[in-house]
Amino acid sequence: MTTSTSTFASTSATRQVSASGPAVGAGRGRRRRGGRVTAYVSAAAVCAAALLAAAGPASASQFFGGTLHPGEQRCVQQYAGYQVRADGKATGQGAKFKLQYNGVTVPGTGSPGLVTNWAADLRSSWGNFPGAGYYTACVTNNGTADTNVRLELKTDGEVF
Repeated sequence: MTTSTSTFASTSATRQVSASGPAVGAGRGRRRRGGRVTAYVSAAAVCAAALLAAAGPASASQFFGGTLHPGEQRCVQQYAGYQVRADGKATGQGAKFKLQYNGVTVPGTGSPGLVTNWAADLRSSWGNFPGAGYYTACVTNNGTADTNVRLELKTDGEVF
């Protein structure tokens, strides 16, 4: 029987390798590390599943920022279960803003004309939230010159 000795830098362990059978103490460190890795992966999977379950249908606010030429419109859409907030800004002559629920403009949320700042805030706790569904915030450049706009739509847990 031949026996050799080798040292591994990662574990600083010495093991004997035999031609007639498995090495003495082979893989002990790997099994332990493998068990720890499996435990970490399992814990990470459980945490990820919990975060996804808590996130609900809407997990990121919708945003548009850019230049609108006269007559152009941009919209962002997101599902809301109990509250929604839309904010808009425009430069120059301003822009026209509105918030829609299931394709219909929510009364009182449209800007009166070209404005440079706009917001709409609908919450079930305030009694002005029409109901769960898809909300769309739109900005339209009804002016005669280009305008830079910013439009953001937040729903549910994103609204503070």
